[in-house]
Formats: sequence, structure tokens, C-alpha cells
Amino acid sequence: MELLKLLSTNEIVAQVIGFLILLALLKAFAWKRILGLLDKRREHITSELQGIEDAKAGIERLRIEYDAKLASIEEAAKERLHETLNASKAILEDARKCAHLSAQEIIDNARQNVKYELAKAKDELKNEIIDMTLKATEDVIKEKLTGEGDRRLVRDFLEGLDKVE
Repeated sequence: MELLKLLSTNEIVAQVIGFLILLALLKAFAWKRILGLLDKRREHITSELQGIEDAKAGIERLRIEYDAKLASIEEAAKERLHETLNASKAILEDARKCAHLSAQEIIDNARQNVKYELAKAKDELKNEIIDMTLKATEDVIKEKLTGEGDRRLVRDFLEGLDKVE
């Protein structure tokens, strides 16, 4: 209250009129500029926020594209791995068939060689039996034919066969 006693009514009225004049001058000359600056600042902030949102949306779109490409690459890799596995199985099966055919061919050749060697051994054995029979026949003809002599000749012939084997 003491503050009001120090001021006079004229001073208070003058200060109020001065404030109103200052307010009218500010409104006439500076108010539009101040509001314009504030509007520009608001637009600038809004555009910056919109740019940030656009950047976020772009980053999200790129992340989604990256994930999609990564998934397609992984799928392609799995498919190629599967194809390679199938191709290797086919190659392995072909190798097994080829090995089986080669083994069968080797077995057939061995059988033919055994048959040939067996036939050759039979021929040699026949020739030896013929030679021995001729020799035994010569011996029989040279000697006098008797029962004991015939038995001895056959026994000698059989012993000769045992020695050949």
C-alpha cells in the first residue's frame, strides 16, 4: 500500500497511456514482423520434423527392401545348395554304376581267362594221357601179354597218372 501512496494518479494514468501507445506502436510496426518470424520458425520446425519423418520412412522402406533381398538371397542360396546336393547325388550314383559295370567286366574277363586256362589245362592233360596211353600201349605190345603183366602195366599206368597230377 505504501507503494500506491508514493505514486500519483496522474503518473499512473500517464504510464497506462504510455503503455497503451507503446502497445499500439508495437502492434502497428513490430507485431506482424514478430508473428511472421514466429510463423517462419514454426514452418521451419514443421518442415524439419516432416523431413525427419520422411527420412525415417525412407530408412524403414530401405530396411524392408534389404530384408526382402536378404531373404531372397538366402532362399536362392538354399535352392542352389539343394541343386548342388542333387547333382552330387546323381554324380555319385553314376560313379557307382560305372564302378559296378567295371567290376562286372573284370569278373567276366577273369571267368573267361579261367575257362581258357581250364580248357588249355584239359587239352594238355588229354595230350599227356594220350602220350601215356601210347607209351603204355607200346610197353604192352613189347611185352608178352600175361595176366600178371597186364596188371602190372595198368598199375604202372595209374601210378604214372598220379605223378602227373
